[in-house]
Amino acid sequence: MEKHSPKILAVAGKGGVGKTSVAATLVRLLTEAHPDQRILAIDADPAVGLSTALGIEVRTTIDDIRKAVVSTAQSGDTKSALELLGEARYRIFDALTETDGFSFIAIGRPETAGCYCKINSYLKEVIGILAEHFDYIVIDGEAGIEQINRRVMEKVTHLLLITDSSKKGIQVVRTIKKVADELVLYERAGLIANRLPSLDIQAHLDTGGIPLLACIPADTSLAEFDLKGENVFYLPKQSAIVQGVMEAMNQWGGIL
Repeated sequence: MEKHSPKILAVAGKGGVGKTSVAATLVRLLTEAHPDQRILAIDADPAVGLSTALGIEVRTTIDDIRKAVVSTAQSGDTKSALELLGEARYRIFDALTETDGFSFIAIGRPETAGCYCKINSYLKEVIGILAEHFDYIVIDGEAGIEQINRRVMEKVTHLLLITDSSKKGIQVVRTIKKVADELVLYERAGLIANRLPSLDIQAHLDTGGIPLLACIPADTSLAEFDLKGENVFYLPKQSAIVQGVMEAMNQWGGIL
């Protein structure tokens, strides 16, 4: 029997470059292109923006499940480690929100400040469990390099890096790519330059050898959508971000 091999697309970059908008648009385009396929959106950013961008109301998160299982173990319950693991696997599916075109799950925001080590470790397991049940998985990663560094994303097939025209944005994606080359078993990596004040800037972008898949100008209609909390499914098909993400995926081929 042939092993199921989903396409897992991780979206990464500095905070504030439109990473979540790109991830949400990618989910939209996948649902439109593959109505017969199983598509999953994972909000792996504790800033929790993907649900809003997709018009999803989150009731249960991955962190809620983790805390419930840990609480069961700490309450003196005599369940074995194996039983607890089975319970955790079962509850993950309870946390999925189903829509007509795709499923959604969120990492949540741990109440304790500081390190996300525990939830990131659990997220890695969750991705592995859910991968068997979907054809396409889009992961909106947290800003920066932490989840790549901790190998949370070690088995993604496509690494989609997002930057704006800032030097810092470019530095972050180049660093993510460098670390991913050592720690992630990806098949393809590429870059979207987003929120550009002018498309003339693309001639001056030093991508460090990362293939540039698309350049997207600053999109006033998207900014307005963000302010109103509306989701990307209502964006016009001709909007800059929809066209840009489509162009990027066409560059890769076999996605849309």
